[in-house]
Amino acid sequence: MPKFLPTLARWSRLCVALAGIALLAGCDYNFWQMDGHQSTIVVDGPVAREQLKVFYVTVWVTSVIFVLVGGALAYATLKFRARNEAEEHAAPPEQSHGNPLVELSLIGASVLALVIIAVPTLRAIWYTYDIPEADKANAYEVTAVGYQWWFKFEYPAEQAAVDANSKTPLISANELVIPAGRPVQVHLRTVDVIHSFWVPKLAGKVDMIPNRANHLWLQADKPGYYWGQCAEYCGDSHAVMRFRVIALAPDEFNQWLEQQLQTARTVEASAADASRPKPQFAALRSFGQNEAGVTEQFDIAPLESWRAKQEPERNEDPALIARGRELFAAKTCNTCHTVRGHAAAGILGPDLTHVGSRSTIAGGLLENNREQLHRWISNPAAVKPGNKMGKAYVDNRITMTPEEETAIVAYLESLK
Repeated sequence: MPKFLPTLARWSRLCVALAGIALLAGCDYNFWQMDGHQSTIVVDGPVAREQLKVFYVTVWVTSVIFVLVGGALAYATLKFRARNEAEEHAAPPEQSHGNPLVELSLIGASVLALVIIAVPTLRAIWYTYDIPEADKANAYEVTAVGYQWWFKFEYPAEQAAVDANSKTPLISANELVIPAGRPVQVHLRTVDVIHSFWVPKLAGKVDMIPNRANHLWLQADKPGYYWGQCAEYCGDSHAVMRFRVIALAPDEFNQWLEQQLQTARTVEASAADASRPKPQFAALRSFGQNEAGVTEQFDIAPLESWRAKQEPERNEDPALIARGRELFAAKTCNTCHTVRGHAAAGILGPDLTHVGSRSTIAGGLLENNREQLHRWISNPAAVKPGNKMGKAYVDNRITMTPEEETAIVAYLESLK
């Protein structure tokens, strides 16, 4: 083998390493900030902050180990490398069983490293397991229930109107609205398989296990919009089983509660509305497989987009909404979904009483706008493979014309 080849190989590896560094240096600013929607580095709550401290301790300890081991390896490689052809073919030196003092020192250093990591880890486990005693009196309680593939959120302390004579605990879906600056106890349940509740910027992962009560607590330091995710494989559409946590200032949270406790909004159609010219809707465009379901504007300012959804749509068509309400019952949507005050009391699917005020649909996958609503109700199986809504379409032979879909979309948008 030519003598220059080993040297050439070393220089090639060096060039590849330098190219990798240059590539990373040209990455987007957010890569270095690590401030994505589900960042665990830039956090906004005490639980996530405590867990981040454990991560940093582990990084520093393992970095020291890496430098020491890597330094020893580099020193041995350079110190004892073969400098000429005679040394390359020389017999290996006499072998020994090592130095007891060195081995004991390494064992002691390893134990010390584990202790340094274990102390903050145990402290974080005790802190994140339950709300600190000093804050328990101010805690707010909710229950999160995992389904394939969406989340139900119950507010046991809030009694929502079913009709003029009865009430039930408030239930929402896929968007957990909480008061900012206040600890929230989340009771975790599941109705089918194991799920895992995870809001990276607020708290770590905790499993939802069948027939076992579990819990976590979290707190948002300030009003904000946070991405959540099921973190335990749970079937076909596990990767798109998402949810949102929306933290509001106390006054805004109370206003939201007051609106949510009411029955579904009813838009009355008059004779004049029925005689209005029917709106012309463009045909529903085709969507690519795995096409993103959110607009850039929503991605940049999700909390503002959520606030905008709390107000009724402009230029509503009462006659079209009334037609959509009729079709909601005729197409048997009311056997799976609840709409309080509209004679719909299904429990298999998400509660839709105020679905028009949510910023997302389809288990947090799609932005809640007219186009994405059309996309979802026209072919739910294409959006979330294996979901029960798509199966119900097939089993019950449910079909809808574009005009019927448009009416149902208008009805759902009116449910603020």
